[in-house]
Amino acid sequence: MEILFFYLVALVAVISGLFVVTCKSPINSAIALVMTFVCLATFYVMLHAPFMAAIQIMVYAGAIMVLILFVIMLLNLGSEIRSKTSHTLVGGGVAAALVLFQVVYLLNRSEPTGATGGISNEMVQSIGHTEMIGRALFTDFLLPFEITSILLLVAMVGAVVLAKKNV
Repeated sequence: MEILFFYLVALVAVISGLFVVTCKSPINSAIALVMTFVCLATFYVMLHAPFMAAIQIMVYAGAIMVLILFVIMLLNLGSEIRSKTSHTLVGGGVAAALVLFQVVYLLNRSEPTGATGGISNEMVQSIGHTEMIGRALFTDFLLPFEITSILLLVAMVGAVVLAKKNV
């Protein structure tokens, strides 16, 4: 039964991912992206990582999508629907088919390395997912975490500057 649920969620994720790319309205694309994020959070729940699922919903489906919708509405992109030309669709389709072929080929021809990490299942059970993620985030990955927050701030300021009519 679990495998059927996985395939159903995977199908919804792929379809909503296609809608992200093919929708003409940026708002509809953003809503489809939220659905893709919800499907990814469902995958995390199926992998017994509820904290990651909650972070996926709160950070990506919540905060990041609010920023994206804010930028879309601030730049008024809804009024400028660009016409898609056939050569760009064909080129994108060919590129996607090549990438899909490469991924399938590499997955079928490769074998696992057998490498294991330093974190065991017992360690996760004793310490907990949340504490281990917090320790790693604020010790080993503090600089990338701070750089990401600065990039988001720069993106928001850039959107405001681009949307401003009179400088």
